[in-house]
Amino acid sequence: MSIITAYNEAWDNGDFEALEELIHDDCVFNPHVGGMTMSKSDILGFVKGGNTPTSENNRILYENDEVGVAHSIVHFANNSDSEAVMSFMRFKDGKIISMETGATPLSDDYKLIGTE
Repeated sequence: MSIITAYNEAWDNGDFEALEELIHDDCVFNPHVGGMTMSKSDILGFVKGGNTPTSENNRILYENDEVGVAHSIVHFANNSDSEAVMSFMRFKDGKIISMETGATPLSDDYKLIGTE
């Protein structure tokens, strides 16, 4: 199974232990908001906190042993906002060592290309 697929499944299932195994101890996450930098413990804190965003239409655009690029629609539990999120990940030792995201806010009535 690909690293991105395993990460998405663990995230969607709130599987803390699986995420802990998939994320490298030295992981750095640069989300698309406010220029912040997060660590492995910050990422895992989302799952422990119970306000884990959900995603749909997860697509892997590219993945090899070193990097991965993915796109999904993310819904945030705390405020009903949805965003189209592009993620770039670097891998080390079969784990995610860095992740950076970019996002576009979506309106409530968004439609995806090819769906109606």
